[in-house]
Amino acid sequence: MYLRQIWTIAAKDLRSEMRTKEALNASVAFSMVILILFSFAFDQAEDLKGLLGGLLWLAYAFAGALVLNRSFARELQNDCLDALISSPAPPSAIFLGKALANFALLMAVELISLGVFAILYDVRLSGKLGLLSLVMLLATWGITVIGTTFSALTVNLTMRELMLPVLIYPFLIPVLMSAMILTTDLIAGVPIATNLVWLRVLVAFDIAFTAVTVLYIDVVLVG
Repeated sequence: MYLRQIWTIAAKDLRSEMRTKEALNASVAFSMVILILFSFAFDQAEDLKGLLGGLLWLAYAFAGALVLNRSFARELQNDCLDALISSPAPPSAIFLGKALANFALLMAVELISLGVFAILYDVRLSGKLGLLSLVMLLATWGITVIGTTFSALTVNLTMRELMLPVLIYPFLIPVLMSAMILTTDLIAGVPIATNLVWLRVLVAFDIAFTAVTVLYIDVVLVG
């Protein structure tokens, strides 16, 4: 029953986004623009390989805010948010359902952008996609948990589009730092075994913040 409630909410959000594709199109376009601008800005850089992970995850972080900002904002029309909170689904199921939908959308944006990134920066991903996908999954879930939580917190603010990035980026420093280092080293061919500490940071972050949010999301949603 609980898992069905999570899936129902996630499927509802995904269907809603697929009808309009507002956040998805905006995020993909924004990430591509950032990657193209970075490619021009660092065109003359001698050692660009040491910057590639940072460039990629900065694009992901900026574009992801557009997806996350829509998570609860789409429920404001016709008092849908109040109806959702009043539904039989517990607050934790509402949160996990929306987080799952956001996670799927963010992964879609990242995979599309990754292809553009590989072309623009002449990066060969063969033999690296498995470990790189693992890093993307862990880091994206961390971004999703924090972003979905603060999307709920800022949904009723008049300047939520501005407040959401301001609030989430400080919390995302451990995730983004770990993802940048791991991605840069994977692209450079450095074995991931030399950086297991950063992989552990991602796992610990995901577990800790998911657990805390699930336990206290009712305070955020209900008050």
